[in-house]
Amino acid sequence: MKKKMINILLTAACVCSALTGCGNNGDSTQSSTDAVENKGGNKEYDLTLYTINSTDADFGDWLADVEGATGLKINVIAAPTDTDTRQQKITTILSTGDSSVDVLEINDEMSASFKNSGWLEGLNDTVMTEDIRGEFPQGYIEDMITDKNGQIVGVPGYSGYLAFWVNQEIMDEVGISAIETKEDFMEYMEAVSTDGRYGYGGSWEKTYAFNEMAQFVNMFGGDYLDWSNPANREAMEFLHEMVVKGYTSLDQIADKYEQMNPKFNDGKYGSLFMWGLGTDYDKAGMLGEDKIHMAMVPQFSEQKYIFTDSWSYVLNTASQNKDAAIKFLQYMTSEEGMKASYEAFDRYPARKDVAEKIVPETDPSKAIYSRYANECVVKGRPMLPQTMEFISAMGTIFQSYIKDEITIDDFCAKAQEYVETYN
Repeated sequence: MKKKMINILLTAACVCSALTGCGNNGDSTQSSTDAVENKGGNKEYDLTLYTINSTDADFGDWLADVEGATGLKINVIAAPTDTDTRQQKITTILSTGDSSVDVLEINDEMSASFKNSGWLEGLNDTVMTEDIRGEFPQGYIEDMITDKNGQIVGVPGYSGYLAFWVNQEIMDEVGISAIETKEDFMEYMEAVSTDGRYGYGGSWEKTYAFNEMAQFVNMFGGDYLDWSNPANREAMEFLHEMVVKGYTSLDQIADKYEQMNPKFNDGKYGSLFMWGLGTDYDKAGMLGEDKIHMAMVPQFSEQKYIFTDSWSYVLNTASQNKDAAIKFLQYMTSEEGMKASYEAFDRYPARKDVAEKIVPETDPSKAIYSRYANECVVKGRPMLPQTMEFISAMGTIFQSYIKDEITIDDFCAKAQEYVETYN
């Protein structure tokens, strides 16, 4: 690949540190045709795209490819790189019925907040038609971009899994060849956790812990939005037990991904869940099948579970250029469109059939991503309309429980209260 995958898991609201790092503010407009709208009603472009990708080095080539394939002239507005500013601008555009932007890219946090607002056009009959939508991750489609009326309101731009990563050097050292079950996982935890080294590393800063909490709830067969489910309780007790037994460190409640990755590179942890394709490990010379690499998610219950995230293209209901916008979105769901995004932005194709065709065998992520798509229940992360408030509140009580400041009963009761409050 030319370069690293676009940072995933950018937050959609006021806590910039929630999922990944943010850059400086930025807001600019560009067009491949250098054209702008004539206020008298004539225009020299067919639609306006509000995008996070315009600063990418290969954006110009991607735009030329899209325009050439679709015959559309596309005006581009660069979304601010600052999370809070971007959230505010997109919310304003959609909520006020601003028709100056036709297609926007939004992340999962915004999808959860906007999908039932009436601001986004349903795409079932035009873009996400029955013949192709089955190739997208069904759990993600249902959880993240399907509204209360059953309309799909977005086109996923890529698939990015919360993958299970292991340190092969440590696995070889302790003589464990695979971590396929809960029993294998616990055997690895016990064998690895000694002399300041831990079997598992979690990014448990209060706005990051949500990802792993939900992952373990799924692995135990629970439901993150129903804390009367005994499997939820079991998952939290399991994480607490790992701290008590010294299999993971209480110190990591201050760690975001930026702090966890260097520690993983240094051999302090034997495994973790992490987004992306391992750019930080590659830079440290630690990425490889004999070093740090992705592995299959261990199976704790009847099925294997994994999360995927994405930025999705959505159609503004106020758009006055819906025919052109639909033509653009249809191209983004096609093999050619996904190939263009893969080659320009390292966006792993969201359609599994397309990924099998266009991703070369030399891509180290292909084999495990294919297994994730075919062997796991692929879901979108459980988010509520007040996304960041929910994430932060859950992370706060998780830290309190892990530190024995509250009981498991207190935690579950408070968690259910938050589900009801922020829904």
